[in-house]
Amino acid sequence: MPSFIRLALRPEQRKPAPDPVPVSLRPVFLVGIVAWLVALVVALVLWLTDAAAPNGVWTCAVGALLGVAGLAWTRRRPGR
Repeated sequence: MPSFIRLALRPEQRKPAPDPVPVSLRPVFLVGIVAWLVALVVALVLWLTDAAAPNGVWTCAVGALLGVAGLAWTRRRPGR
């Protein structure tokens, strides 16, 4: 087995990198959106009962909107 230094100095002796595995990001974005929406409901309840400031509501709303934007991005890239 060649040493690390030999492989670092001579990259042609390395094995070729494997091809990337195609992964659908849609389930990841959907789980994230659901998590942000649950957190939004909790933040709204806390805000309406004067137990917390509205910062949490805005944070959760923006998180859900970014998730929707990510979901739209995955739909525009059908090849991945």
